[in-house]
This record gives sequence, C-alpha cells and structure tokens, in this order.
Amino acid sequence: MVKILYGVLLVVFGVQLSVGQDLRGVVVDQKTGDPIIGANVVIKGSTNGVTTDYDGNFSFEAKDLSFPLTLQVSFIGYKTIDREVSSSKNSLQISIQEDKEMLQEVSVVEQRLSNKQKESALTVEAMDALAIKETPSVSFYEGLGNLKGVDLTSASIGFKIINTRGFNSTSPVRSLQIIDGVDNQAPGLNFSLGNFLGASELDVLNVDIIAGASSAFYGPNAFNGVIAMTTKSPFDYTGLSASVKVGERAMTEYAVRWAQKFQNKEGRDVFAYKLNVFYLTADDWEADNLDATFGSEDPRGNPGGYDAINRYGDETQFDDGSDRLTYPGIGNYHQNGIEEIHLVDYNTENLKLSTALHWRPTEDLEVQYSLNYGFGTTVYQGDNRYSLKNIQFLQNKIQVGKEDKWFVRAYSTNENAGDSYDAYFTALQMQNVFVDEGLWGSNYRGLWSALHAQSVRDLPGYPSDPDLTPEEFYAQMDVLIADNPEFFNNAHADVKDRLQQAYGGEALTPGTALYDSLFNDITGKSFNEGGSRFFDESALYHLQGQYQFDEYDWGKLTVGANGRLYLPNSQGTLFSDTAGERITNSEFGSFIGLERGFYDNRLKAGLTVRFDKNQNFDLLSSQALSFVYSLDDLNTLRFSVSSAIRNPTLQDQYLFYNVGRAILLGNLEGIDSLVTQGDVENFLGAGIEERRDYEWDYYSIDPVRPERVQTAEVGYRTTLWNALYLDLNYYYSWYQDFIGFNIGLEIEDDPSAGPDNRFSGAQAYRVAANASDQVTTQGFSLGANYYFWDYYTLSGNYTWNILNTATDDPIIPAFNTPEHKYNISFGGRNLKIGSTKDWAFNVTYKWIEGFLFEGSPQFTGFIDSYSLLDAQITKKISKINTTIKLGASNLANNKVFQVYGGPRVGRLAYISLLYEY
Repeated sequence: MVKILYGVLLVVFGVQLSVGQDLRGVVVDQKTGDPIIGANVVIKGSTNGVTTDYDGNFSFEAKDLSFPLTLQVSFIGYKTIDREVSSSKNSLQISIQEDKEMLQEVSVVEQRLSNKQKESALTVEAMDALAIKETPSVSFYEGLGNLKGVDLTSASIGFKIINTRGFNSTSPVRSLQIIDGVDNQAPGLNFSLGNFLGASELDVLNVDIIAGASSAFYGPNAFNGVIAMTTKSPFDYTGLSASVKVGERAMTEYAVRWAQKFQNKEGRDVFAYKLNVFYLTADDWEADNLDATFGSEDPRGNPGGYDAINRYGDETQFDDGSDRLTYPGIGNYHQNGIEEIHLVDYNTENLKLSTALHWRPTEDLEVQYSLNYGFGTTVYQGDNRYSLKNIQFLQNKIQVGKEDKWFVRAYSTNENAGDSYDAYFTALQMQNVFVDEGLWGSNYRGLWSALHAQSVRDLPGYPSDPDLTPEEFYAQMDVLIADNPEFFNNAHADVKDRLQQAYGGEALTPGTALYDSLFNDITGKSFNEGGSRFFDESALYHLQGQYQFDEYDWGKLTVGANGRLYLPNSQGTLFSDTAGERITNSEFGSFIGLERGFYDNRLKAGLTVRFDKNQNFDLLSSQALSFVYSLDDLNTLRFSVSSAIRNPTLQDQYLFYNVGRAILLGNLEGIDSLVTQGDVENFLGAGIEERRDYEWDYYSIDPVRPERVQTAEVGYRTTLWNALYLDLNYYYSWYQDFIGFNIGLEIEDDPSAGPDNRFSGAQAYRVAANASDQVTTQGFSLGANYYFWDYYTLSGNYTWNILNTATDDPIIPAFNTPEHKYNISFGGRNLKIGSTKDWAFNVTYKWIEGFLFEGSPQFTGFIDSYSLLDAQITKKISKINTTIKLGASNLANNKVFQVYGGPRVGRLAYISLLYEY
C-alpha cells in the first residue's frame, strides 16, 4: 500500500512539474500580513476567476494567458484593487486594505458562519475548512463531537457514532449522513458507518449538522438530525494536497488529493477533475472489560463463574436445580465462555478512493460524475459486537444541474460484507460444536455430586440440621462458602477443567492451533452452515431532482421528488431471503417548499410539506413551518415547528437472524400466539395440579409501522462588539410509535401429555414492534465564540437534554444521552513565537455526565461521568508549503467507556505533515 501511495505522489509531482509556470500568488491583509481565505481573484475583462485557499494562495494556468493583464482582487470588508501583471515568472503577493466603512456594518464573526447557519430556522452546527484544519482531535470527524448539542461515541477507532437530541444508539438509524447530497448509509446494515466509508479529510470543505426533526427537508430518514458534508470542487480547489500522520497504537495515515482544471480558448473553466487516496492502519482499542454485566445476579469472583461484559458464551446462569442435598454448595455456575480479545480482529484498516469529473458545457450548467470506494476492517457494535472484516462499499453518482436553480441526481450504493462475522455468536457456536449448554449444565451437576458434594458436607459449619427450611439452609450455606473461598474456588475450577477437557480441550483454549482451526472454521461459514459469518451484498439505487422557481412577489417556490430502490441480498444470513427468494423494497417522496420575505426581508417565513410512500406502508406526510427574523444585521431570532417520520428499516421489515438463544425477526405481517418468559416461569414453578389446568396467556404483536415525531424549537443568534458570537436554542419534541423490540416465546404445549410432559420446548423471538406510549423530550443549548486580539478564539458550549416521560414500556428505545455536557476551547492562529511566525494551537476540554446506556442485555449498563482533553500545536513552513501538527485526543490518557460493552478509550497522540501546493 505504501508503494502505491509513493507511486501516486510521484505521478502527482510529475504532473505538478509540467504546470509549474502557472501564474500564482498570495493575497494578504495589508496591515497584519495574514492570508485572506476566500478572496476573489479575477482576470479583469474576462470570466476567468479563482478563490484563494486556506493560506490565501491562488493560481491560473499560464498557457492560455496573454500578458500584460490585470488582476482584480476583492473580499468582503476590504477595498477592491487592480494589479497589473506582466508575466508568470514570479509569484505575486497582493496586499488588500480594510474598508473601514464596510467593517462597521459587517461582523468578522459572520465570515465563520455557514450559509445553513445564517439562513436555516433549524439549529445548525458547522465545522468549516479552517476549523477542520485546527481541530485538536485525531480526525475532523471526531472533532464534530465538540460542537454544541452533538453526541459522539466511539465503539472502536474505526467506528464513531454521531447523534443529536437523544435516543442515541450504536446503530444510528435515526440520523441521516449525506456527502454532497448522497446518502452514506450501508443499504443492508441500514445505517451510516460514520466516516469509515466517507470522505477524506483533505477533501472536506465543510460539515453542517442539522439537529432535530428534518424529514420535510431531507426525507424520512432525517428523524433526529442530519450530518451534511460538502467536499471541495476541483474548479475552486486545484493543485496538490498530501498528508502523513503517525501516532500511538501504531496509527499510520496517508492521504493525497490532486485536482486540476482546464479552460477553453475564451478563458472559461470547462473541465475539472480530482483524485483522492486515503489509507489508515491502527491497533484498535480492545474491549476487555471483565466486570459482571449490569444487573447480573452473580458478581465478579463468584466461585462458579459469572457473566462478564466482554466474555461471550458465559451468559446462562445454572443452579442446583433446587436439589439442595444432592448438590450442596454448588450455587450458581456458568460456562467458561471466550473473551472478546480472542474473537475480534483489532487490526483496523481503512482504504478510501474517490474521483470526480466536472464538466461545464455552458457557463452555468455543470455535469458531475463521482465514484467513491471504501474498504477496511474495524469493530462495530450493535446488538452484539461484530468484526467488520474486509468490508467494501462502492458508490457511483451522476448529477446535472445549475447552481441554486435545479439539479437531477442519481446514485447507487453497493456493499459487500466481506469476511465479517458476529463475535458474540462465534463464542456460542464454538462451544456448541462440542456440547449444548443444557447437557453441559447437567454434567456439571453430576460431576459436582460425584466429586465434591461429600467434601462440602464434611466442612465445619455445614448446615446438617434436617429441619432447616430451604431458605435457612441457603443462608447458612452462603456463610459456609464465604468462610471457605479457596475450597469452593478450587472445586468449581476442577469441574470446569474436567468439562473443558471433555468438551473441546485445546480447541477452546486461545493460542493453540486447534483453537485457531476451530475459530477459522466457524467464522468462515455462514449462519445457515453453522457458522457466524454473515453474507451481505445489498444495493441501493436513488434518483432525485429539485427545481427552484424564480422569485416572485408571493415568494420563492421549490419543488422536488425522489425515488429509492433497496435490493437486500443476504442469502438468508440476515434477512428472510432464503431458498432463492429475492427481496425488493421501494419508496418515493415529493415536497414543495415556499419561502417569502416580509418587512424588507427582515422576516423570512417558510413552509414545507413532504409526502413519502414506502411500498409496505401508507402514504405519510411531514411538515415544517419556520420564521427567521433579523432584528438587525447582527441579531436573529428563529422559530420552527417541524415533524419527521422514520420508515421501518429493512431489518425492521425483513430481518431473520438466528443468534442461538433467539431468532431476531422483522415484522411486516404481525405474529400470533406468543407467551412471555414470565408466563413460562410461572408454569415451571407451579405444582402438578396447577400445571394440569394451566392456561397460557397468549398474545399477538401487530405489524410494525413508521415512527413519528413533532418538534417545536426557538433560537436566538447575536454578535456583540464584532467579536462575541452567541447562539441559543430550546426544543420540545413529541414522539409516538417508537420502533423497538418485543421478546416472546413460541411454545410446544400438549395438555393431553400430562402435567409433567405437556410443555416440551420453546423458541424465543425478538420481534420488531411499536411502543404504545407517547414520550416527550426537551433540551437547551448555548454556544459562545469570542474572537479577540485578532488571532485568538475562546469558545464554549453547554447542552441539556432530558427524557420527560417516565414509562415502563420495554419497547421504548433507550435515551442513551447525558443530561448535561459542556465543551471549552481556546485557540490561536497566525502567531509569532520569538522570531518565527505562523504558529497555531488549540486546546479543548469536554465533560460528559454519566448516564445509563441501554443496548442489548449483554451491553446495558452505566457509563460513568468522564472528561477529555484534546490539544494541538501547529507550525506552518510557507517556503515548502508544509504544515506540521502535533496533537493528541484525550491528552491526559483518561481511559473511559463511551459505550457500554465497548473498549476503554485512552490517549491517541499523533504528529502530521500536510503539504499543499
């Protein structure tokens, strides 16, 4: 891989040498000498123009230029100047002067706001190109977690989850992530894989995070928010960017971006292209938490074992079968299980390749084609922990349109799960090769009775009084066990060792050749073949268009429509596409939006209505009504009422996933004749006569239906003294028809077989279902950015989220969100240290209050409050167009759990070199 990257660099540098005589230069502030980002540089008398980059640089291809010529340079808050140029021999430095009169009316803060932040009535958090460059986090994507109202959790180095406004999940199905308008979800897994299969940092222009219900604007998947990334156009950002980053945990990252544009004889840009290569390797964080699972009856240290968080196959709790005399002192006992560190590939690898071709047949019409490919290995956490190994992701997009007028966009997404497998289920399958858990438990009791029962009776203090009640016997036995820990630990260890040798031996001992052989066999076979590997070659096809009518007295009208086709293909390992059956699922939607200005456009009102139809559900509508009122140029008040829907995912509809102890089911048709686990326990605990006449409490589950949410929010934005930016917002949301899961059992019951034999077995199902209760949430956030002494920024934000409604409905998805959190950041740029200049730094402190994280039963528990400190220092060396950055995420190495069942996340220090030409 390194050789390939070196080859790319050589090719790129070779191309660069061939165009080395371009007209180039830099635009700077006349007073301070600081580079001006985003200044317009135009060849006067033509349409040939460019925009300066992060460092104020610009360039024109010299081959089509006729000298002498005049460059016209302009930027908001500065006076426009003309500069005559006689040749392209020397690099230019053009200084521009502040326009004092204009600066009195324009805040410098406004330059750091994205268009969505300025115009949207929704709450929008943004990270622009400069913030991406200055983030102290190891990646820009991780840096998004420092924004107001944004929750970011790490299931692994390669898998980060972004969420807003509660109901967080390691399977983020309630948030939509788009890159240049393209949905970044994996069509079979049904959620975005963070930035693992996303955009290279060198190519990201900005990121907008739209919080809250946004279906009316973005479609039915924008339930809790939208992460919208925009990449750099090769027309506006040409040349070479290359970076190398190395860090702790053997992290190595390479990235290259090359873009070039071409002009016609009239000097108009007509064609441009870009290429991106990104490659990352690292030793991932290991999930090695061997504490007892949350709510477990048996604590760590129980002589007979316990259910550990990151050990799988030890979940079932066996006991003495209520025969206190045959198995004295046996207590509760568990199978050995296998720790995750012996089940998961922690060698994270991520390759991202992308290319884009842009053609402008006319001045305002643009045709784009782009291809994005992602490949890699990482750890993902959902209901279980999964090793996503050699997963592949391919997207193709073609788009035609006129900016701010209309577009038609079509794209496809194809995924291949590669060698991915379920780590939790792998442990169960490996143990089941030799013995099922029922027989193992029975043999355990038999060995205990034969080998250790008499020794227990011989211990001093054994409760031998025959008149003791069972409760009294067990109480005294607990004292006996506590007084003889070494005896009972050795006795249980002896039984476990004997069973280990009888059922598996070296094949269940990590590090042996037999273990490796069994592990490879199980993970190399699909679920249908008795293994733990899942097959997924699903595809998604999407077509959408939008048209914006010219603005009239009655307002600005925008209409749009889209259609989508899912083609899941799991060969029965994930979905019910068994026996050659092929599943298809389609949906379409359309919207109309009207915006009108009042009072000289100081008040902007917007109304959007959207309709969506999935083939399996009724036509649904979502609406948004918004008002944005500009009190003056620096103070804005916004209010909106919006709604959102979320159609059940493919898994909610078609899932058929046998995980051993239960079958996970989608639920399009509903399911009848289930009973609860409590009902079965009542039957087994009943006497003979009660069993004879026992009547089961059968129940049914209705077919799954879409979720709904309505949100009202108000926000206020102001800039004080041209230096302090404040943004406040408050929201209140009403949710209904939450999609969760109902757990029930299908039993085998024959009353004619007699009370002892009528119940002969049960199959557990976890069925997608809707909650009956409505819940409400509310939240508040405050963000402040203070720009001072020209070069420094002090910023902070606070977020409060709360679930108002107390409910016992087990279907309500977990809120999984801290009630309180805050961030504080201090940074500076363009600084001088001694005789050297172009230094920058940033320090960010984050505090998150502890909360209950509710996932699967294995991965439900409390996340303690924690804090993180990120820091970076940067030095730009202009002579060689290189920036050196030294930084660290979690500088204090405060090892914390961000998701229950995940790894402890510690420090990740790094150093990077960025070259830009």
